[in-house]
Amino acid sequence: MATYWFGKWHRPVKGRFSHLEGEPDQRVQCVPSIMSTDCEPSVSVKLFHLIFLSTFWGMQIWVTFISGFVMDSHLNRHTYGFIQSRLFPFYLHIGSACAFFNLAIFAMYHPSDLLDDKEAFQIFVFFVCVTVAAVNSQWFGQLTSEIMADMHMIEQACGLGQDIGISSNREAYSTLCSKDPKYKQLSNRLWRYHLLSSLCNLCCIVCNGYSLYYLAENLSSL
Repeated sequence: MATYWFGKWHRPVKGRFSHLEGEPDQRVQCVPSIMSTDCEPSVSVKLFHLIFLSTFWGMQIWVTFISGFVMDSHLNRHTYGFIQSRLFPFYLHIGSACAFFNLAIFAMYHPSDLLDDKEAFQIFVFFVCVTVAAVNSQWFGQLTSEIMADMHMIEQACGLGQDIGISSNREAYSTLCSKDPKYKQLSNRLWRYHLLSSLCNLCCIVCNGYSLYYLAENLSSL
């Protein structure tokens, strides 16, 4: 529409910005899109996720079902306990770190508003594994090692601890428990915290076993 301005009639001229007068959806197209976390993870991310999960699982199988039985049948009581007290802190802390990174990577690429039932349960499994592994590494496992070291000092003073296998020479240790109230108290505490630590370890094995099953179930091909 022409307008009268400063003594002349002027017509509107279509310039470079005239496209902004269009529909609102045309103006939205000028805004760059932002990539969300529901995109497909890269091969490197998948590789790290697999490394963390398989490392934790492999350590659990080796420490729980292989190395413990081999050392128990070939080492004396105190040597076995000394190795376990040095080995377990590394095992528990590395396992806690692997569990945390597994949870972080999976949650990063599975937004909460897009989760289905299986993905939500998998995040719950990772969260349980992280929590239990952290409690075991910071509390139960550490207390077990400390109590075992105190018991070994009492046993050494009584000339015990050089017998092969934890289950051997039970009569001597039972006699020591009946004569030394402190040793008996330490023995009861060791049994309690070792049981709790073993249950935590078993829980993490079940969680990682399910996570491996979930991973295999979602593989497109070998």
